[in-house]
Amino acid sequence: MIVRSIVPSLRRTALSGGTVLSLAALSACDLAPAYHPPTFIVPASWHGQGVFATATPADTQIPAKWWTLLHDPQLDALEDKATAANADLQAAAERFVQARAMVMQARADLLPHFGLAFGASDNKQSADRLFRYKGALTQTDEFYGGLASWEPDFWSEIRNQVRVAKYSAQQKAADYASARLSLQAELASDYIALRGYDAQDAIYRKSIAYYQKAVSVTQTQLANQAAPRLDLARAQNRLYVTQAAELDILAQREVTEHAIAVLTNSAPSGFHIAPSDRLDFARAAIPTGVPSDLLQRRPDIASSEREMAQANRMIGVARAAFYPHIALSANGGFDANGFDLANLANSMWSYGASASMPIFEGGLRRAALQSSWAGYREMRDHYRATVLSAFREVEDGLSRTSRLWAETDRLKAAVSAALDMQNMTMTLYKGGLSPYLDAIIAQEAALDAQISQVQVATRYFQAQVGLIRALGGGWNDRLLPTPDQTMSFSILQYDGLRHPAPAGGIAGVRDETPYDDLAGSAAPKVGTAAMAPAAMTPATMTAH
Repeated sequence: MIVRSIVPSLRRTALSGGTVLSLAALSACDLAPAYHPPTFIVPASWHGQGVFATATPADTQIPAKWWTLLHDPQLDALEDKATAANADLQAAAERFVQARAMVMQARADLLPHFGLAFGASDNKQSADRLFRYKGALTQTDEFYGGLASWEPDFWSEIRNQVRVAKYSAQQKAADYASARLSLQAELASDYIALRGYDAQDAIYRKSIAYYQKAVSVTQTQLANQAAPRLDLARAQNRLYVTQAAELDILAQREVTEHAIAVLTNSAPSGFHIAPSDRLDFARAAIPTGVPSDLLQRRPDIASSEREMAQANRMIGVARAAFYPHIALSANGGFDANGFDLANLANSMWSYGASASMPIFEGGLRRAALQSSWAGYREMRDHYRATVLSAFREVEDGLSRTSRLWAETDRLKAAVSAALDMQNMTMTLYKGGLSPYLDAIIAQEAALDAQISQVQVATRYFQAQVGLIRALGGGWNDRLLPTPDQTMSFSILQYDGLRHPAPAGGIAGVRDETPYDDLAGSAAPKVGTAAMAPAAMTPATMTAH
């Protein structure tokens, strides 16, 4: 009933002055346009070609805990802690809870409103007041009664506002999934960077030990008058520069460690990760799927689509403003100037209906309708831009992982050659067959090759994380709550309002106390559903 051909007939019905009962037949009328998410023509495969290990047939989807693909137990523990305790992530969960409350607030307008009224007063008139009523100067008034009101939703204005609130709650659920994925990816990237600094520090320590021996060799050569003092200065310079570079790496490591502490809800002063000399992560087998799958696997795309659905329903709200609004009300009770209230003679009541319809408002409602159409088109354009950005990020990830892995192989060969050159030049120098300048050049080449290899390997593993993030990190739109699941309580429910039941795998904080322990000695308790999104009942994202 959303096609334009119904609008003239509705106008005739509204202007004909029919009764409320005749209008009740139109209560299912929906003035919002028919909504269908855009259908894009996308490539059949990805252009970038990543170099991955062959996945088994069961590995068709990225796991929910995708960081386990890197096979690092300490990273696994940090990710679990961050997902449970990160303050920004919990704030995103509470925004979803607030959006669910807004659904219930909008839905309340669909139902009749009932209330009670009672009161009493003691009044005295002035004896000298002009036109004073010739009666008692003082009197009392006591009353009590009931109130009722209801606005029939003939044009689905309230229903569309409820749908907007439900879609907004779904959008907040998708935003939460996007925030969680960003948190997990940032933590994994920082942890990889930390291990990269550890590996570089190990190289620097090994090189510093080698350069200290080189200084000792040049001192011996100088004492035997087999080398000039210039060789000793060169050897010492190489040692001091390398020691300074190591201090810089240690500073970067500490800063990165502080960032990881904050992500896991810990104070940096009491947080420490033991160093490891090796950059030892697994080369993950990442199932990329096909481009069309990305529309269901990215939470930011789902969020943008839900925003577009809201804009579509707002058109229906703007259209409904052109038609009559009808309200029903009733009240009754007892009113007396004494305490004999429960007397039929003292009863009072009233009921009625009111209708209002705009005639001329200077184009106010037409402007609102025009704005709602433009808002919908804006959201549609934003949705298309989000999809294109997602495709670009996946292609970037595929290109980076492919090229960086090939670069790592080349640097491994360069490191082997540089170390051989370093050993040979030092042997020749000891035998007096080569100047120390050749040894210095070989030492610089060996150190640079080793550091470059670690840096490129670090970027490769970070690129793996970036690709997984671009692919949605194991999320899919079936994990979104359905529109009806966004409602946080039933009509007659008055308990459990502080902590509504989880929906879509998202639960607010159950016990705030552990979050005050920034030393990390207590684990916070959150809704169990927030930790296991894969266990949620599949839900549809379609508008209804």
